[in-house]
Amino acid sequence: MYAKLHSCTVLGIDGTTVEVEVDISNGLPVFDIVGLPDTAVRESRDRVRSAVKNSGCQFPLQRITTNLAPADLKKEGAGFDLAIAVGVLVASGQLPAEGLEKDLWIGELALDGTLRPLSGVLPMVIAGKQAGFKRVWLPGANRIEANLVEGMEVLPLRSLTEAVCLLKGEAKELDPWEIQASTVEEDTSLVDFADVQGQAQVKRAMEVAAAGMHNLLFIGPPGSGKTMLAKRIPSILPDMSMDESLEVTKVYSIAGNLTEKGRLVDRRPFRSPHHTISQVGLTGGGAIPKPGEVSLAHRGVLFLDEMPEFSKSALEVLRQPLEDREVTISRARAVLTYPAQFMLVGSMNPCPCGFFGYSEERGCICTPYQVQRYRSKLSGPLLDRIDIHVEVPRVDFQTLSSEARGESSTLIRERVNRAHQVQKERYHGKGMLNNAAMSPSLIRQHCAIDQESSSLLRQSFDALGLSARAHDRILKLARTIADLEGSERIEVPHVAEAIQYRTLDRKWWE
Repeated sequence: MYAKLHSCTVLGIDGTTVEVEVDISNGLPVFDIVGLPDTAVRESRDRVRSAVKNSGCQFPLQRITTNLAPADLKKEGAGFDLAIAVGVLVASGQLPAEGLEKDLWIGELALDGTLRPLSGVLPMVIAGKQAGFKRVWLPGANRIEANLVEGMEVLPLRSLTEAVCLLKGEAKELDPWEIQASTVEEDTSLVDFADVQGQAQVKRAMEVAAAGMHNLLFIGPPGSGKTMLAKRIPSILPDMSMDESLEVTKVYSIAGNLTEKGRLVDRRPFRSPHHTISQVGLTGGGAIPKPGEVSLAHRGVLFLDEMPEFSKSALEVLRQPLEDREVTISRARAVLTYPAQFMLVGSMNPCPCGFFGYSEERGCICTPYQVQRYRSKLSGPLLDRIDIHVEVPRVDFQTLSSEARGESSTLIRERVNRAHQVQKERYHGKGMLNNAAMSPSLIRQHCAIDQESSSLLRQSFDALGLSARAHDRILKLARTIADLEGSERIEVPHVAEAIQYRTLDRKWWE
């Protein structure tokens, strides 16, 4: 006998529906799975066999062939267990076949027939809805995550036995799950800008960076507060829209990084990997491809503390994601694309000892060769892709001991949100949300400057030896500064402030 059901797998960040065909014929007892299964899929033969027996059903002692279509797509993971098990029971006549093809079946089986939660359920259910399915059967632990997709009926199961009873009509409905109260708690993990003493210029640069999601580099001696400032950036980032939250939640679901299954990621990610991270750890990949740090920081911040301590190869691999805002991983049978639209924030010292250029505090003990070798870790093309370079000086004792508090993160975030809203309306329907993502054609359209501003930019271009990429990024910055001030036109002060954020190119790398 023959049975056909539908399941789903994840390809990159998106789900893909898979037909699960089960055929039972006479012959020696053999259980084959075809259709490019990986090791986890092939091992489902043993899980399904034990789960069927321990669920009170008979496992047929005949030749069983299971095909996962399309056959040229690599199948990975244990999410096909439930569909295969139900297919075997239908093909052997133990369950009715009516209406099962219209449902989506996702779940990993334990040997006793219980269902274990999966990673990547959200993109799977979204793909099922787009394919026209109206109902999905899945592990109960993934029910809240699946319920994020509107218009999809979710049937949360505890075990294969529960599914069998429901399909046979022995149970009218599923046993209710315990309702978990959903409470919105104030995020106390975000530190406040009001705690930062001094550093007014640096805080201004951070506000501009957050308003347009521009890349940012801190340069300063040890103890000047570079890391402390960077960790406060999430407190002023613009609010996430529902579409952005779903994008980020999909990435975290695929990576298995959802700390609470079913909870929508509603705060922008802040990722801070250790400097020993590899290229694969940053961009993603591996034997079973998973998103890397650049994708886990999608719509948020990727913070690289002490950038020159990272391997040069790891830093250079960031160039493509910074430019294309996505990561493409090529495999023999598939090309996976992960989103990587993040804000890069880096910090570094001016030299290995950290005191080059600060002789009034402590003399630098590095040789010219050591200084040059240290700075060469950050290549010119990588620096070109960082919009704002800002010097973080040490704060004097009088400023540190002052009881005066600076502007709070709440007030700064209000201005950032207003500027972000202006950008969302400006780029509505154009596939972007902020100034940092502007294409050259949009730069010409939205970053027009007058003759005086053009003359200032020309002088700076020649004096600083700026590249064409740096020229465009200055215009993007000027557009963001104008948005913060509520100005429709880019004025001379906006261009002048944008140019000053590039002067460290000449000071430190001349």
